[in-house]
Amino acid sequence: MNIDTGNLQLWLSKKALKLFRKYSLPRWIVFLHDNLAVFVTLLLAYILRFNFFIHDFDMNLAMQHAIAVFCIYCVFSLIFRPYSGMIRHTTIIDIFYVFITTTMSAVVATSLSLVSRNTEWLNIISVPLSIIIIHYFLITVYLFAVRITVKTLYHLTASLHNKKKKVLIYGAGALGVIVKRLLLSDIKGEYQVAGFLDNNKNLQGKKLNGIHVYSPHSITKEFLHKHDIGTMIFAIRDISPTEKSEIIRSALDLGLEVRDVPAVETWLNGELQMKQIQKVKLEDLLGREPIELNLKRIGLGLRGKTILVTGAAGSIGSEIVRQLTRFPVKTIVLVDQAETPMFHLQNELRSGYSECPVEIILADATLIYKMENIFKEFKPEIVFHAAAYKHVPLMEENPHEAIRVNVGGTKLITKLAVEYGVEKFVMISSDKAVNPTNIMGASKRLCETVVQLQSQNPSNKTQFIITRFGNVLGSNGSVIPLFEKQIADGGPVTVTHHEVTRYFMTIPEACQLVLEAGFMGKGGEIFVFDMGNPVKIVDLAFQMIRLSGFVPEKDIKVVFIGLRPGEKLFEELLTDKENTLPTHHPKINIARVESFNRKEKLSLIDSLLGELYKLSKYEIVLKLRQLVPEYLTNNQEFLTHGNKEINLTTEKSIVKSRKPKIHQVMKRLMN
Repeated sequence: MNIDTGNLQLWLSKKALKLFRKYSLPRWIVFLHDNLAVFVTLLLAYILRFNFFIHDFDMNLAMQHAIAVFCIYCVFSLIFRPYSGMIRHTTIIDIFYVFITTTMSAVVATSLSLVSRNTEWLNIISVPLSIIIIHYFLITVYLFAVRITVKTLYHLTASLHNKKKKVLIYGAGALGVIVKRLLLSDIKGEYQVAGFLDNNKNLQGKKLNGIHVYSPHSITKEFLHKHDIGTMIFAIRDISPTEKSEIIRSALDLGLEVRDVPAVETWLNGELQMKQIQKVKLEDLLGREPIELNLKRIGLGLRGKTILVTGAAGSIGSEIVRQLTRFPVKTIVLVDQAETPMFHLQNELRSGYSECPVEIILADATLIYKMENIFKEFKPEIVFHAAAYKHVPLMEENPHEAIRVNVGGTKLITKLAVEYGVEKFVMISSDKAVNPTNIMGASKRLCETVVQLQSQNPSNKTQFIITRFGNVLGSNGSVIPLFEKQIADGGPVTVTHHEVTRYFMTIPEACQLVLEAGFMGKGGEIFVFDMGNPVKIVDLAFQMIRLSGFVPEKDIKVVFIGLRPGEKLFEELLTDKENTLPTHHPKINIARVESFNRKEKLSLIDSLLGELYKLSKYEIVLKLRQLVPEYLTNNQEFLTHGNKEINLTTEKSIVKSRKPKIHQVMKRLMN
């Protein structure tokens, strides 16, 4: 008869695990077991002491001594409660309580025995010292062994029943050891430690707590396949973002799922928990150094001030508000027309920033009477203007709204800022304003022009500042949330073009730089942020798929759908007519801007806004071309309209000729 030992082993492990999980010994049984063991091991100590010759000692006296020691142990068991923990989950603390109970009991038994001998008082407690010592070692070892055996059996049955993922821990330091202990103690967990990875050559090739330490350079796809390893947990804190990014990229390229250990200060009650070990975030792949702010200067600039934030419920606006709550401001006035996002922001501020005085106002930043009432009532001293429409394809379809909200809103708020004596006005612009090929970008470039024209107003006392940066990770409606949803839905992930590249930074990073630039500006500057190196969107898609634990093109497909109307292959941070000057902050440069004929430009802008809804889409494009000469649309609908008002051949050739210039601008900016 052939017996399938594998299936039998699995069946037994299931039964044992079911038994373990269904039943748990009551504490009184554990208490009784431990103290009965004290009684029995005391008699065994007598037998061992007299070399198994039972007739060489008085059994009645031995029983009396066993009862006396039993009583002493019962007292200390009730004090230190070594029976209170679940034996299957025994920890170092549980073992310590067993040790302290047996040790204190032995010390007290020895003391009472010595007192009894010297005073000839109560022969029942005059236990021979040799018996006490033998008994102490017997009971201590026995209680340790019982607990460790039960825990080991539980681990074995659980590991046989549960197929765990093998994991490598990157970092063989103190944090790596903590992660290893956490994984081993988590019975219901899904991971089994297969090894450590560390660059320390003194550790490589050795064992740490019985686990091999490997060189990161020795890990190959063949090695991972051979040992069935699919996950890496990053457990190093003292490392630069650039180096961390390179390690994570290498792990993803090997097909590993990568998880990260959070900062120690975020641990719950000072202890790391399994649920805190999360998948690495996309921003970890950017490898950007943390920003150092001049908090003293920003704090002095904001102290006691009333601050108006338009577009406060948006990705950038809401983060600016969060950053502002760190400083001793008088009031933050939040203005946005989006009801539901404002509701969520209000709840967030009430729960997490309750001490910060805020005013929530639902309003359209283009309504003159409403905005004038806000300025009149609150008299803001600083304005952060983040209200704008930003989605390129949507604005191509709705150019009237792009001009009304972006340009009209900016013109109104800057005008009110001058009239009501605002000290500082900071506008949030975009890299799409540089050599724009779409309505949204052209409107933002025109917004920059409006701010610059107000700055040149002879009667103006407001410092007007423009901040220009690229895409931010995770902003509403951006490519990141879109990719996340597509991956969650099983794909495909849609990318417009093989060569599309974009600059990226995190939302907090962008808003910190906005604050820094706001308080280093004198007025009239365009501050350009160091966005790092541009990222190919197709590479971003592949990395996000890997971060989600899938294999690109195998589990999740990537599909190219072609450039959308108005979309560029490459984004820029400077126009051909601009150059940069450094500031004291390494991540912020000042763009040298071109001068305008102020009266002529203002007249054209007023004309566009005044007759906006009388114009067709194509007439708006022509007007924008007058106001923003570098605006070269690539929208086929506009290019081929009517009587060839916009010369298709010329337009395409100019757009095409920009490509090498774009790389020159990128290189100039990064140098």
